[in-house]
Amino acid sequence: MTRRLLLQSGSVLDVDSGEVRTADVVLVGDRIVDVGVGLDGNEAIDCGGGLIVPGFIDCHTHVCIAQTRLDPFGSPRSVRPLSAVPVLRTLLRLGVTTVRDAWGADAGVRMAVEKGWIDGPELLISLRQVGTTGGIGDLWAPRTGAIDFFEDPSLPDPIFDGVDGARAVVRRMVRAGADWIKVTATGSMAIGKGVHDVELTADEMSALVEEARRRGGRKVMVHAHGARAVELAARAGAASIEHGTYLDEAAVAAMAAAGTWYVPTLSVTQSDPEHAPEGAAEAHRESMRLAIDAGLRIAMGTDNPVRPHTEALWELRHLAAAGLGDAGALRAATIDAARLLDLADDRGEIAVGKRADLVLLDGTSLDCTSLQDRIRRVIHNGAEVPR
Repeated sequence: MTRRLLLQSGSVLDVDSGEVRTADVVLVGDRIVDVGVGLDGNEAIDCGGGLIVPGFIDCHTHVCIAQTRLDPFGSPRSVRPLSAVPVLRTLLRLGVTTVRDAWGADAGVRMAVEKGWIDGPELLISLRQVGTTGGIGDLWAPRTGAIDFFEDPSLPDPIFDGVDGARAVVRRMVRAGADWIKVTATGSMAIGKGVHDVELTADEMSALVEEARRRGGRKVMVHAHGARAVELAARAGAASIEHGTYLDEAAVAAMAAAGTWYVPTLSVTQSDPEHAPEGAAEAHRESMRLAIDAGLRIAMGTDNPVRPHTEALWELRHLAAAGLGDAGALRAATIDAARLLDLADDRGEIAVGKRADLVLLDGTSLDCTSLQDRIRRVIHNGAEVPR
């Protein structure tokens, strides 16, 4: 007999409209097959008093670098992929069922999840953050010269210069299995320098975007804090801007004209604002105001482990507080995130035919303040995640 799992008498969130209604949800295998009232199944979960939402999607995280960033010289090479095991398990238990890794995970980590060797969300990978000589991915010290903590055949050389070099670095990443191309266009807030620099030319950025598109329709995500790098990336056709801490009206206008997504990673500045660079927390909130006023499309991303992965759902709290409201934050972490990743035909909402990635929360409020404390059950690909 086919197993029909009935999620009974829950409050179901329509993430597009923000409306909540009482309904049953029926799952067969890894798919939602019915949503309505008075449905039946041969196995049931009582969802009374709870809110059923789609599985969360983190569009900017790093599942493999929590340990290696603490001790880059002393860590054996195997620490990088193996350290992802507890991180992926943590994210899944928090209801994060899909992630886009913003560099660090190789194709083997993705394969391990796909084959069920380890538990975790579905993983899209970018391998390395590509950038130009002297950029934040070009690790160099006066005493030692070039250093590469992540040197590994499965993580190709990310440094390039010029248009031909830009095309070549995309080809290297695609050859090694990248789903997305991650580009660094400014300096790093974590390193504390160059956040307003523009680290590549317009021709280089355009070449990256064009070559990625030619290689299976792949897209480019751009690390950029400063407004001028954001404007350059948007005009070149980048799919998403990551961080965008210091946006201005010209940068936002360029993003709006190009349809560029904004992944603000507010946790970087809002979770511990006293320890963020001076003025960064305020600037980030102002960037969100400009983005919302301009109607930019916004998707959830955490940039963890800048903060611990256990805090992944804090990002929704920050999105809500920065102007999206609770319903908007939940939309950014579900259907809008799926749209950015070109996965909306498969997941991101509770609808017939969509993937059975669901989270059952205690209570029916949309309040995003303490989502991690409200999780009653997580279902991923139709199966309940052990808690």
